[in-house]
Amino acid sequence: MKSWLAVILEVDAACTERLSDALLDAGAVAVDIADATAGTPHERPWFGEPGAAPVRVWGSSRLTALFPSETDLSAVLGEALRSASLSETMPYRLERIDDRDWVRASQGQFEPTRISPRLWIVPSWHTPPDPRAVNIVLDPGLAFGTGTHPTTRLCLRWLEGHVHGGETVIDFGCGSGILAIAALKLGAAKACGVDIDEQALLAARSNAMQNRVDAQFVAAVGASREPAELVVANILANPLIVLAPLLANLTVSGGRIALSGILAEQAEEVRAAYLEWFDMDTTEHEEGWALVSGVKR
Repeated sequence: MKSWLAVILEVDAACTERLSDALLDAGAVAVDIADATAGTPHERPWFGEPGAAPVRVWGSSRLTALFPSETDLSAVLGEALRSASLSETMPYRLERIDDRDWVRASQGQFEPTRISPRLWIVPSWHTPPDPRAVNIVLDPGLAFGTGTHPTTRLCLRWLEGHVHGGETVIDFGCGSGILAIAALKLGAAKACGVDIDEQALLAARSNAMQNRVDAQFVAAVGASREPAELVVANILANPLIVLAPLLANLTVSGGRIALSGILAEQAEEVRAAYLEWFDMDTTEHEEGWALVSGVKR
């Protein structure tokens, strides 16, 4: 049975994005991000505006990075911390787990999630709480996207509001395939998920089969894709900025784009990167995260 090494670190929320990127670059096959201050959220007003109402944001994040058991962790973790401009003496916890324990741990933390009155995310080992709802059956495996993170919920609600029937959709950075699958179950005619991670593509294809939808999932490198009417990308702020020309080309004129994986304070920078091609809408927020959207000119 294959075993894995799970490295668990707690960092300030502002460092979450660059450390997650650095861990993946250093060889992590998956990085899970959770609120390390659950139950005691830090509160601050949006962008320090005078008189603004306080909102929930994460004060610190708990990152769990999964590495193959043969990994030289002292080397790769030091490399990742240096790349993220963090102290190499940062404390961390190490756990050795096998495939069965990883699945069991994931199942114990993943319950059915109500996204809206008509949309639910239901793990494959659960019975849907509301059989009449649009239920997305999900087995995330080692891929990001369980529906529990605020950025995924923001994207799902955006899709629910913009899929009216017959649209074409691209889910760029698809992870578990949750957004492409949701689009089809909401009425889209065609949905294609794109990712750089072969493990994610395998998980996404399996999830599409469980949901009985004909979603395509392809590797980001070398794949040719027709532009779509709806493009959604739930990644991270820096990659979204770099990918702006590509994602603009993947959106038809008059089509819509939704971008998330963005901390609230990063929203304006991401929004500005897309103004060359898009008329941008009002930014949506949830728990310190943001979704930026627009219409292609």
